[in-house]
Amino acid sequence: MFRLSVEDGVAELTLARPPVNAINEEWVLELNAKLDELGGRADWKVLHIRSDQKIFCAGADLAQVRGFMEARDGPDRMYAFVAGIQRVYTRLERLPQVTLAEIGGTALGGGFELALACDLRIAAAEAKLGLPEVGLGLIPGGGGTQRLTRICGPAVAARMILGAETVTGATARELGMVQWAVPRTDLAAEAQAIAGRIAALPAAAIVASKACIAAAATPGHGGYSDELEATYRLLSERETQDRVKAFFTGAASNPPQRQKGAL
Repeated sequence: MFRLSVEDGVAELTLARPPVNAINEEWVLELNAKLDELGGRADWKVLHIRSDQKIFCAGADLAQVRGFMEARDGPDRMYAFVAGIQRVYTRLERLPQVTLAEIGGTALGGGFELALACDLRIAAAEAKLGLPEVGLGLIPGGGGTQRLTRICGPAVAARMILGAETVTGATARELGMVQWAVPRTDLAAEAQAIAGRIAALPAAAIVASKACIAAAATPGHGGYSDELEATYRLLSERETQDRVKAFFTGAASNPPQRQKGAL
């Protein structure tokens, strides 16, 4: 269901459950297992999630959902299934490393909720994204109502969720649902470039920055004091000291050209 590889600071997790990477109970367990595996490694800074199918992830496995609905204890079983999705997506969201979703094809329901649990999202301009659960008399219960609202604001969340709307990757970029949208032919290269660029940055600064960004979304949390404490910690990091020294050395060696009329 998943393939995992790590190279040059980037952990690439490929969704590989033909034909549409449908989410079932086994899928949730295996995603947790892959996060366990990554938790035992220290050689990665970025988790790059992608698909080897035409579809990124079509959401819940309809055959399993139908089985739940037809069972006498259907609501209880469905509740447990969705709770498991919520837990693993929250675990993904709380990783100290940077997470990037590469959405090459359709991402609906739980599939788009997977992408929303990542820090960064890049989509093919032609991809289809949405949270259509209201059309089935349900809600995006895998974190969709919360994360889409935090990311895009209540107006966009209301449009997408209450209208059960599906949009292209290009429109999703305009709405703030993803940070980048590029032609499908360019998607893999662009995603790899983003992941590689971030992986080349200092790990301690990435972790601290991500924690401070999360603090900004927590009402009443002292995010400014978090910034001060993180800055103090980073100043003692050897990599920080070396990078700052190299920056000043380079600036001294290559002073900016004074423009006419500039002070």
